[in-house]
Amino acid sequence: MRSFIASSVLLGLASAAAVPAIESRTYGHKKFNVQVGDRPYWLVDSMDEGPLKQKLASCSEQDFKTSEFVFAHRGAPLQYPEHTLQSYKAAHRQGAGVIECDVAFTKDKQLVCRHAQCDLHTTTNILNTTLAAKCTTPFTPYANGTEASAKCCTSDLTLTEFQSLCGKMDGFNPNATTALQYLDGTPYFRTDLYASGCPKLMTLNSYIDLVDSWGLKYTPELKAPEVPMPFNGYTYDNYRQAVVDAFLAKKIAASRVWLQSFVPDDVFYWIKNAPEFGKQAVYLDERVDTPAGYENATASIPGLAARGVKILAPAMFALTKVVKGEIVPSEYAVAAKKAGIELVAWSFERSGWLQIEGGGYYYQYVANVTYNDGDMYTVLDVLAQKVGIKAMFSDWPATVTYYANCFGL
Repeated sequence: MRSFIASSVLLGLASAAAVPAIESRTYGHKKFNVQVGDRPYWLVDSMDEGPLKQKLASCSEQDFKTSEFVFAHRGAPLQYPEHTLQSYKAAHRQGAGVIECDVAFTKDKQLVCRHAQCDLHTTTNILNTTLAAKCTTPFTPYANGTEASAKCCTSDLTLTEFQSLCGKMDGFNPNATTALQYLDGTPYFRTDLYASGCPKLMTLNSYIDLVDSWGLKYTPELKAPEVPMPFNGYTYDNYRQAVVDAFLAKKIAASRVWLQSFVPDDVFYWIKNAPEFGKQAVYLDERVDTPAGYENATASIPGLAARGVKILAPAMFALTKVVKGEIVPSEYAVAAKKAGIELVAWSFERSGWLQIEGGGYYYQYVANVTYNDGDMYTVLDVLAQKVGIKAMFSDWPATVTYYANCFGL
Protein backbone atom coordinates (compact mmCIF):
# COMPACT_ATOMS: atom_id res chain seq x y z
CA MET A 1 0.00 0.00 0.00
CA ARG A 2 2.75 2.47 0.82
CA SER A 3 4.13 2.28 -2.72
CA PHE A 4 0.63 2.92 -4.03
CA ILE A 5 0.15 5.95 -1.83
CA ALA A 6 3.48 7.40 -2.85
CA SER A 7 2.79 6.96 -6.53
CA SER A 8 -0.77 8.24 -6.33
CA VAL A 9 0.54 11.57 -5.04
CA LEU A 10 2.49 12.00 -8.25
CA LEU A 11 -0.14 10.82 -10.70
CA GLY A 12 -3.09 12.95 -11.74
CA LEU A 13 -5.47 13.50 -14.60
CA ALA A 14 -2.93 12.76 -17.31
CA SER A 15 -1.91 9.38 -15.89
CA ALA A 16 -5.30 7.79 -16.50
CA ALA A 17 -5.21 8.80 -20.15
CA ALA A 18 -1.72 7.42 -20.67
CA VAL A 19 -2.90 3.78 -20.86
CA PRO A 20 -4.67 2.81 -24.09
CA ALA A 21 -8.31 1.76 -23.71
CA ILE A 22 -7.85 -1.38 -25.78
CA GLU A 23 -5.03 -3.86 -25.46
CA SER A 24 -4.17 -6.30 -28.24
CA ARG A 25 -5.58 -9.74 -27.63
CA THR A 26 -2.28 -11.41 -28.43
CA TYR A 27 0.17 -8.66 -27.48
CA GLY A 28 1.61 -8.85 -31.01
CA HIS A 29 1.85 -12.65 -31.02
CA LYS A 30 -0.24 -15.17 -32.94
CA LYS A 31 -0.68 -17.46 -29.95
CA PHE A 32 -2.09 -16.59 -26.54
CA ASN A 33 -0.96 -18.81 -23.67
CA VAL A 34 -3.21 -19.17 -20.65
CA GLN A 35 -1.09 -19.26 -17.51
CA VAL A 36 -2.34 -20.51 -14.15
CA GLY A 37 0.78 -19.78 -12.07
CA ASP A 38 1.71 -21.74 -8.99
CA ARG A 39 -1.35 -21.24 -6.76
CA PRO A 40 -3.38 -24.18 -8.14
CA TYR A 41 -0.42 -26.48 -7.54
CA TRP A 42 -0.10 -25.21 -3.98
CA LEU A 43 -3.79 -25.90 -3.39
CA VAL A 44 -3.53 -29.42 -4.83
CA ASP A 45 -0.47 -30.13 -2.67
CA SER A 46 -2.42 -29.16 0.44
CA MET A 47 -5.37 -31.48 -0.34
CA ASP A 48 -5.98 -34.69 1.56
CA GLU A 49 -4.93 -37.80 -0.29
CA GLY A 50 -7.61 -39.32 -2.48
CA PRO A 51 -8.98 -39.69 -6.03
CA LEU A 52 -9.68 -35.96 -6.52
CA LYS A 53 -6.16 -34.97 -5.54
CA GLN A 54 -4.77 -37.66 -7.85
CA LYS A 55 -6.92 -36.45 -10.73
CA LEU A 56 -5.97 -32.80 -10.27
CA ALA A 57 -2.29 -33.67 -9.87
CA SER A 58 -2.42 -35.65 -13.12
CA CYS A 59 -3.30 -32.46 -15.01
CA SER A 60 -0.30 -30.49 -13.80
CA GLU A 61 1.62 -30.37 -17.08
CA GLN A 62 -1.17 -29.96 -19.60
CA ASP A 63 -1.66 -26.86 -21.75
CA PHE A 64 -4.38 -24.67 -20.28
CA LYS A 65 -7.12 -23.02 -22.33
CA THR A 66 -9.67 -20.28 -21.75
CA SER A 67 -12.89 -21.63 -20.23
CA GLU A 68 -16.38 -20.13 -20.05
CA PHE A 69 -16.86 -22.09 -16.83
CA VAL A 70 -14.64 -19.36 -15.35
CA PHE A 71 -16.32 -16.01 -14.62
CA ALA A 72 -13.77 -13.39 -13.53
CA HIS A 73 -15.24 -11.70 -10.46
CA ARG A 74 -14.21 -8.02 -10.76
CA GLY A 75 -11.19 -9.21 -12.75
CA ALA A 76 -8.58 -10.86 -10.54
CA PRO A 77 -8.96 -8.92 -7.27
CA LEU A 78 -7.24 -11.41 -5.02
CA GLN A 79 -4.05 -9.59 -6.02
CA TYR A 80 -5.01 -6.79 -8.46
CA PRO A 81 -7.15 -3.72 -7.76
CA GLU A 82 -10.67 -4.68 -8.81
CA HIS A 83 -12.31 -3.44 -12.00
CA THR A 84 -9.08 -2.02 -13.37
CA LEU A 85 -7.40 -2.63 -16.70
CA GLN A 86 -4.64 -4.51 -14.90
CA SER A 87 -7.13 -6.73 -13.06
CA TYR A 88 -8.98 -7.57 -16.28
CA LYS A 89 -5.73 -8.35 -18.10
CA ALA A 90 -4.75 -10.72 -15.29
CA ALA A 91 -8.13 -12.47 -15.53
CA HIS A 92 -7.68 -12.87 -19.29
CA ARG A 93 -4.20 -14.30 -18.85
CA GLN A 94 -5.55 -16.72 -16.23
CA GLY A 95 -8.10 -18.19 -18.60
CA ALA A 96 -11.40 -16.54 -17.68
CA GLY A 97 -13.84 -16.88 -20.54
CA VAL A 98 -16.31 -14.37 -19.08
CA ILE A 99 -15.30 -11.12 -17.38
CA GLU A 100 -17.44 -9.01 -15.03
CA CYS A 101 -18.06 -5.27 -14.89
CA ASP A 102 -20.22 -4.08 -12.01
CA VAL A 103 -22.02 -1.07 -13.45
CA ALA A 104 -22.59 2.26 -11.70
CA PHE A 105 -23.24 5.77 -13.07
CA THR A 106 -21.42 9.08 -12.73
CA LYS A 107 -22.78 12.56 -12.05
CA ASP A 108 -23.10 13.12 -15.80
CA LYS A 109 -24.91 9.77 -16.22
CA GLN A 110 -22.06 7.83 -17.77
CA LEU A 111 -21.64 4.13 -16.97
CA VAL A 112 -18.48 2.91 -15.23
CA CYS A 113 -17.18 -0.28 -13.62
CA ARG A 114 -17.35 -0.21 -9.81
CA HIS A 115 -18.54 -2.85 -7.36
CA ALA A 116 -20.83 -0.29 -5.73
CA GLN A 117 -21.91 3.22 -6.57
CA CYS A 118 -20.37 4.45 -3.33
CA ASP A 119 -17.11 2.55 -2.88
CA LEU A 120 -14.56 5.01 -4.24
CA HIS A 121 -13.23 5.70 -0.74
CA THR A 122 -12.14 2.06 -0.36
CA THR A 123 -11.25 1.11 -3.97
CA THR A 124 -9.51 4.25 -5.30
CA ASN A 125 -7.14 6.98 -4.16
CA ILE A 126 -9.87 9.65 -4.09
CA LEU A 127 -9.18 10.61 -0.46
CA ASN A 128 -5.62 11.43 -1.49
CA THR A 129 -6.74 13.83 -4.24
CA THR A 130 -8.52 17.17 -4.45
CA LEU A 131 -11.66 15.28 -5.51
CA ALA A 132 -12.10 14.23 -1.88
CA ALA A 133 -13.88 17.57 -1.41
CA LYS A 134 -16.68 16.28 -3.65
CA CYS A 135 -17.39 13.11 -1.64
CA THR A 136 -20.91 12.63 -0.29
CA THR A 137 -19.44 12.26 3.20
CA PRO A 138 -15.94 13.59 3.88
CA PHE A 139 -13.29 11.59 5.69
CA THR A 140 -13.81 11.50 9.45
CA PRO A 141 -10.93 10.15 11.55
CA TYR A 142 -11.18 7.52 14.25
CA ALA A 143 -12.04 9.06 17.62
CA ASN A 144 -13.37 7.88 20.97
CA GLY A 145 -14.09 4.35 19.80
CA THR A 146 -15.87 5.42 16.61
CA GLU A 147 -14.38 4.01 13.40
CA ALA A 148 -12.95 6.26 10.72
CA SER A 149 -15.37 6.75 7.83
CA ALA A 150 -16.00 8.32 4.44
CA LYS A 151 -18.43 7.90 1.55
CA CYS A 152 -17.42 8.73 -1.99
CA CYS A 153 -19.69 7.84 -4.91
CA THR A 154 -19.38 7.65 -8.67
CA SER A 155 -22.39 9.97 -8.77
CA ASP A 156 -20.31 12.61 -6.94
CA LEU A 157 -18.00 12.90 -9.97
CA THR A 158 -18.15 13.53 -13.69
CA LEU A 159 -16.77 10.86 -15.99
CA THR A 160 -13.60 12.89 -16.54
CA GLU A 161 -13.06 13.23 -12.81
CA PHE A 162 -13.70 9.51 -12.27
CA GLN A 163 -11.16 8.59 -14.92
CA SER A 164 -8.50 10.69 -13.18
CA LEU A 165 -8.51 8.38 -10.16
CA CYS A 166 -6.26 5.38 -9.56
CA GLY A 167 -7.54 2.01 -8.46
CA LYS A 168 -6.32 0.39 -5.25
CA MET A 169 -6.94 -2.85 -3.39
CA ASP A 170 -10.35 -2.72 -1.74
CA GLY A 171 -10.03 -2.07 1.97
CA PHE A 172 -9.76 0.58 4.67
CA ASN A 173 -8.24 1.06 8.11
CA PRO A 174 -11.04 1.70 10.63
CA ASN A 175 -8.55 3.05 13.17
CA ALA A 176 -7.14 5.68 10.83
CA THR A 177 -6.59 9.22 12.04
CA THR A 178 -5.56 10.49 8.57
CA ALA A 179 -6.90 9.91 5.07
CA LEU A 180 -3.66 8.21 4.03
CA GLN A 181 -3.93 5.78 6.93
CA TYR A 182 -7.55 5.09 5.97
CA LEU A 183 -6.48 3.97 2.49
CA ASP A 184 -4.04 1.46 3.99
CA GLY A 185 -6.38 -1.43 4.83
CA THR A 186 -5.77 -4.33 2.44
CA PRO A 187 -6.99 -7.65 3.97
CA TYR A 188 -4.33 -10.08 5.19
CA PHE A 189 -4.92 -12.63 2.42
CA ARG A 190 -4.56 -10.14 -0.45
CA THR A 191 -1.59 -8.01 -1.47
CA ASP A 192 -0.59 -4.53 -2.61
CA LEU A 193 2.18 -5.91 -4.80
CA TYR A 194 0.35 -5.02 -8.03
CA ALA A 195 -1.27 -1.79 -6.83
CA SER A 196 1.69 0.43 -7.66
CA GLY A 197 1.64 3.07 -10.36
CA CYS A 198 -1.91 4.10 -11.17
CA PRO A 199 -4.16 1.11 -11.91
CA LYS A 200 -6.55 2.32 -14.59
CA LEU A 201 -10.28 2.53 -13.84
CA MET A 202 -12.67 1.27 -16.50
CA THR A 203 -15.82 2.63 -18.08
CA LEU A 204 -18.49 0.27 -19.38
CA ASN A 205 -17.54 1.23 -22.93
CA SER A 206 -13.81 0.63 -22.44
CA TYR A 207 -14.61 -2.71 -20.77
CA ILE A 208 -16.77 -3.75 -23.73
CA ASP A 209 -14.03 -2.83 -26.20
CA LEU A 210 -11.34 -4.58 -24.17
CA VAL A 211 -13.22 -7.85 -23.73
CA ASP A 212 -14.27 -7.78 -27.38
CA SER A 213 -10.64 -7.37 -28.46
CA TRP A 214 -9.93 -10.64 -26.63
CA GLY A 215 -12.92 -12.45 -28.14
CA LEU A 216 -14.33 -13.21 -24.67
CA LYS A 217 -17.78 -12.84 -23.13
CA TYR A 218 -19.35 -10.44 -20.65
CA THR A 219 -21.23 -10.42 -17.39
CA PRO A 220 -22.16 -6.84 -16.47
CA GLU A 221 -23.97 -6.39 -13.15
CA LEU A 222 -26.38 -3.51 -12.58
CA LYS A 223 -25.58 -2.10 -9.13
CA ALA A 224 -28.37 -0.71 -7.01
CA PRO A 225 -28.35 3.12 -6.98
CA GLU A 226 -27.40 4.70 -3.67
CA VAL A 227 -28.97 8.04 -4.58
CA PRO A 228 -32.68 8.79 -4.98
CA MET A 229 -34.02 7.99 -8.44
CA PRO A 230 -34.72 9.72 -10.76
CA PHE A 231 -31.25 11.26 -10.47
CA ASN A 232 -31.26 14.65 -12.22
CA GLY A 233 -33.91 13.29 -14.59
CA TYR A 234 -32.20 9.90 -15.00
CA THR A 235 -34.81 7.24 -14.21
CA TYR A 236 -34.20 3.72 -13.01
CA ASP A 237 -35.54 2.38 -16.31
CA ASN A 238 -33.12 4.69 -18.15
CA TYR A 239 -30.32 3.08 -16.13
CA ARG A 240 -31.50 -0.49 -16.75
CA GLN A 241 -31.83 0.16 -20.46
CA ALA A 242 -28.56 2.05 -20.77
CA VAL A 243 -26.57 -1.09 -19.97
CA VAL A 244 -28.31 -2.99 -22.78
CA ASP A 245 -27.94 -0.04 -25.15
CA ALA A 246 -24.18 0.08 -24.59
CA PHE A 247 -23.84 -3.45 -25.98
CA LEU A 248 -26.30 -2.80 -28.80
CA ALA A 249 -24.39 0.33 -29.83
CA LYS A 250 -21.22 -1.73 -30.21
CA LYS A 251 -23.06 -4.55 -32.00
CA ILE A 252 -22.22 -7.14 -29.35
CA ALA A 253 -24.40 -10.25 -29.73
CA ALA A 254 -26.73 -10.83 -26.80
CA SER A 255 -25.49 -14.43 -26.63
CA ARG A 256 -22.13 -13.07 -25.40
CA VAL A 257 -23.69 -11.15 -22.51
CA TRP A 258 -24.91 -12.39 -19.13
CA LEU A 259 -26.62 -9.39 -17.50
CA GLN A 260 -26.84 -9.69 -13.72
CA SER A 261 -28.64 -8.08 -10.82
CA PHE A 262 -29.50 -8.68 -7.17
CA VAL A 263 -32.85 -7.00 -7.88
CA PRO A 264 -35.37 -9.40 -9.45
CA ASP A 265 -37.30 -6.52 -11.05
CA ASP A 266 -34.18 -5.72 -13.09
CA VAL A 267 -34.19 -9.25 -14.49
CA PHE A 268 -37.92 -9.05 -15.18
CA TYR A 269 -37.38 -5.70 -16.94
CA TRP A 270 -34.77 -7.24 -19.27
CA ILE A 271 -36.93 -10.30 -19.93
CA LYS A 272 -39.76 -7.99 -21.04
CA ASN A 273 -37.90 -5.12 -22.72
CA ALA A 274 -34.72 -6.75 -24.02
CA PRO A 275 -35.72 -10.41 -24.38
CA GLU A 276 -32.61 -11.51 -26.28
CA PHE A 277 -30.53 -10.32 -23.32
CA GLY A 278 -33.16 -11.22 -20.73
CA LYS A 279 -33.23 -14.90 -21.61
CA GLN A 280 -29.79 -15.36 -20.06
CA ALA A 281 -29.97 -12.65 -17.40
CA VAL A 282 -28.71 -13.81 -14.01
CA TYR A 283 -30.66 -13.25 -10.81
CA LEU A 284 -28.10 -12.89 -8.02
CA ASP A 285 -30.02 -14.32 -5.09
CA GLU A 286 -28.90 -12.93 -1.73
CA ARG A 287 -32.08 -13.99 0.06
CA VAL A 288 -30.22 -17.14 1.13
CA ASP A 289 -28.19 -15.21 3.71
CA THR A 290 -30.63 -16.09 6.53
CA PRO A 291 -32.31 -19.43 7.29
CA ALA A 292 -35.76 -17.95 6.69
CA GLY A 293 -34.59 -16.27 3.52
CA TYR A 294 -33.01 -19.50 2.28
CA GLU A 295 -36.27 -21.38 2.80
CA ASN A 296 -38.25 -18.65 1.04
CA ALA A 297 -35.77 -18.49 -1.84
CA THR A 298 -35.91 -22.26 -2.34
CA ALA A 299 -39.73 -22.25 -2.34
CA SER A 300 -39.84 -19.38 -4.85
CA ILE A 301 -37.77 -21.12 -7.55
CA PRO A 302 -40.70 -22.60 -9.53
CA GLY A 303 -42.36 -19.18 -9.61
CA LEU A 304 -39.19 -17.51 -10.88
CA ALA A 305 -38.92 -20.11 -13.62
CA ALA A 306 -42.52 -19.41 -14.61
CA ARG A 307 -41.64 -15.72 -15.00
CA GLY A 308 -38.79 -16.51 -17.38
CA VAL A 309 -35.78 -16.55 -15.05
CA LYS A 310 -33.35 -19.10 -16.44
CA ILE A 311 -30.21 -18.57 -14.34
CA LEU A 312 -29.87 -18.15 -10.58
CA ALA A 313 -26.67 -17.23 -8.78
CA PRO A 314 -26.60 -17.46 -4.99
CA ALA A 315 -23.46 -17.35 -2.87
CA MET A 316 -21.73 -20.70 -3.26
CA PHE A 317 -22.47 -21.83 0.30
CA ALA A 318 -26.20 -22.04 -0.50
CA LEU A 319 -25.68 -24.78 -3.08
CA THR A 320 -24.14 -27.36 -0.75
CA LYS A 321 -24.67 -28.92 2.66
CA VAL A 322 -23.11 -31.73 4.70
CA VAL A 323 -24.88 -35.05 5.23
CA LYS A 324 -23.09 -37.70 7.31
CA GLY A 325 -19.76 -35.99 6.73
CA GLU A 326 -20.20 -35.73 2.95
CA ILE A 327 -20.70 -32.51 0.96
CA VAL A 328 -23.84 -32.87 -1.19
CA PRO A 329 -26.19 -30.58 -3.18
CA SER A 330 -28.47 -28.42 -1.05
CA GLU A 331 -32.26 -28.20 -1.20
CA TYR A 332 -31.87 -24.96 -3.17
CA ALA A 333 -29.67 -26.66 -5.76
CA VAL A 334 -32.08 -29.59 -6.09
CA ALA A 335 -35.06 -27.24 -6.51
CA ALA A 336 -33.28 -25.25 -9.23
CA LYS A 337 -32.42 -28.39 -11.17
CA LYS A 338 -36.02 -29.62 -10.90
CA ALA A 339 -37.26 -26.28 -12.26
CA GLY A 340 -34.82 -26.38 -15.19
CA ILE A 341 -32.88 -23.35 -13.95
CA GLU A 342 -29.13 -23.13 -14.43
CA LEU A 343 -26.87 -22.13 -11.56
CA VAL A 344 -23.83 -19.88 -11.30
CA ALA A 345 -21.94 -19.72 -7.99
CA TRP A 346 -19.95 -16.92 -6.33
CA SER A 347 -17.23 -16.32 -5.35
CA PHE A 348 -14.23 -18.64 -5.31
CA GLU A 349 -11.07 -17.17 -3.73
CA ARG A 350 -13.14 -14.51 -1.95
CA SER A 351 -12.37 -15.93 1.49
CA GLY A 352 -9.24 -15.99 3.57
CA TRP A 353 -7.63 -19.16 4.85
CA LEU A 354 -9.99 -22.07 5.31
CA GLN A 355 -8.11 -22.93 8.49
CA ILE A 356 -9.80 -19.87 10.02
CA GLU A 357 -13.43 -20.72 10.83
CA GLY A 358 -13.60 -23.10 7.89
CA GLY A 359 -13.54 -20.29 5.33
CA GLY A 360 -16.21 -17.97 6.73
CA TYR A 361 -19.22 -16.74 4.74
CA TYR A 362 -18.64 -18.63 1.51
CA TYR A 363 -18.18 -22.00 3.22
CA GLN A 364 -20.61 -21.63 6.13
CA TYR A 365 -22.72 -24.70 5.34
CA VAL A 366 -19.65 -26.95 5.01
CA ALA A 367 -17.33 -25.31 7.55
CA ASN A 368 -17.20 -28.41 9.74
CA VAL A 369 -15.51 -30.38 6.93
CA THR A 370 -13.20 -27.73 5.42
CA TYR A 371 -9.88 -27.79 7.25
CA ASN A 372 -7.23 -26.56 4.81
CA ASP A 373 -7.07 -24.48 1.65
CA GLY A 374 -6.96 -27.59 -0.53
CA ASP A 375 -10.54 -28.27 0.53
CA MET A 376 -11.51 -25.41 -1.77
CA TYR A 377 -11.11 -27.86 -4.64
CA THR A 378 -13.21 -30.45 -2.80
CA VAL A 379 -16.08 -27.95 -2.61
CA LEU A 380 -15.61 -26.86 -6.22
CA ASP A 381 -15.72 -30.49 -7.33
CA VAL A 382 -19.09 -31.00 -5.63
CA LEU A 383 -20.42 -27.80 -7.20
CA ALA A 384 -19.23 -28.81 -10.66
CA GLN A 385 -19.95 -32.54 -10.64
CA LYS A 386 -22.89 -33.00 -8.27
CA VAL A 387 -24.66 -29.65 -8.30
CA GLY A 388 -23.82 -29.10 -11.97
CA ILE A 389 -23.18 -25.36 -11.89
CA LYS A 390 -22.88 -23.55 -15.21
CA ALA A 391 -19.98 -21.40 -14.05
CA MET A 392 -18.02 -20.20 -11.04
CA PHE A 393 -17.13 -16.60 -10.28
CA SER A 394 -13.58 -16.34 -8.96
CA ASP A 395 -11.37 -13.62 -7.53
CA TRP A 396 -8.37 -15.55 -8.87
CA PRO A 397 -9.57 -17.18 -12.11
CA ALA A 398 -6.47 -19.37 -12.47
CA THR A 399 -7.57 -21.73 -9.71
CA VAL A 400 -10.90 -22.43 -11.42
CA THR A 401 -9.26 -22.51 -14.86
CA TYR A 402 -6.98 -25.29 -13.64
CA TYR A 403 -9.94 -27.34 -12.42
CA ALA A 404 -12.04 -26.61 -15.52
CA ASN A 405 -9.28 -27.69 -17.89
CA CYS A 406 -8.57 -30.82 -15.87
CA PHE A 407 -12.23 -31.87 -16.12
CA GLY A 408 -12.90 -30.61 -19.63
CA LEU A 409 -15.29 -27.82 -18.62
